[in-house]
Amino acid sequence: MPRLDRLPQINRSTILNLPVQVNDTAPFTPLPRPLAACRVAIVTTAGLHRRGDRPFGPGDQTYRAIPADTPAAEIVQSHTSLGFDRVPIMRDLNVSFPMDRLRELVTRGELGGLAPSHYSFMGAQRDVARIEAETGPEAGRRLRAEGVDVALVTPT
Repeated sequence: MPRLDRLPQINRSTILNLPVQVNDTAPFTPLPRPLAACRVAIVTTAGLHRRGDRPFGPGDQTYRAIPADTPAAEIVQSHTSLGFDRVPIMRDLNVSFPMDRLRELVTRGELGGLAPSHYSFMGAQRDVARIEAETGPEAGRRLRAEGVDVALVTPT
């Protein structure tokens, strides 16, 4: 990620004036069982999707489901920004989508299992109205229907 002082002035101003949502009402929810018995899904804002799926565009408030058995070579990122360097993610998808690490934890018995699908949204949203009202709750319903106990949220 570049230093703020190295960005062009227009980009610095945009970042510094970006409205940030504060959520003080989300309740703490304890795990229903130990992690070793929980099903885990990744929810990311890295703009990832399977090769061949419709790429994300700027401000896109939809999501993409990524089946758990999708090979890393078939997952691409359509999120671009001056604010971060995509090279690390291109070299190792686990930087933002740690499927290999989660599989290792399942193998060691530290996690109960993986969800059949993981979900990706586009980050750097200025307006999240549709995510709050429609696509976020829809992804949440899908996670619940898939028996997910824990969502590992990873940013861009």
